[in-house]
Amino acid sequence: MSDGANLTTAEGLQALLDELAALERDGRREIAERIKTARDWGDLKENSEYHDAKNDQAHLETKIARLREKIADAVIVEEEIAGPSGVVGFGSTVVVRDDEGAEQTWRIVSSHEANAREGRLSAESPVAVALLGRPSGEQISVSLPKGRRRLTIVSVA
Repeated sequence: MSDGANLTTAEGLQALLDELAALERDGRREIAERIKTARDWGDLKENSEYHDAKNDQAHLETKIARLREKIADAVIVEEEIAGPSGVVGFGSTVVVRDDEGAEQTWRIVSSHEANAREGRLSAESPVAVALLGRPSGEQISVSLPKGRRRLTIVSVA
């Protein structure tokens, strides 16, 4: 199911490893306990608790397999902190201003690290794609579901 490299920061990889460890340890233990308890209730054919636990176990194992794939495909990208050229890169923190003068600060990260509320923007998002490789002071235009949006890059760090 792997579709190539999974660009990530070192902290993003660590978050994946932590999530995998928790699922393999706590998630599996919880499901095993549920299955054991349901088995103790007898007839498995008509035991909905048993079947629910087995379905949850299958979902858990699928999630674990997907996390392992992401980790195996992980390519740690050193954060491209703006150098003398001051261009936006993976890991950069970018301050942009829209046409109304409102400013937003985003850090460009991998898709699994992205969280708009925390100011982490996926490198695959339309806004990040438009920002990548652009210097401070440049204006970009990006097409979004709510229409076109023009942004000016105020600073890159």
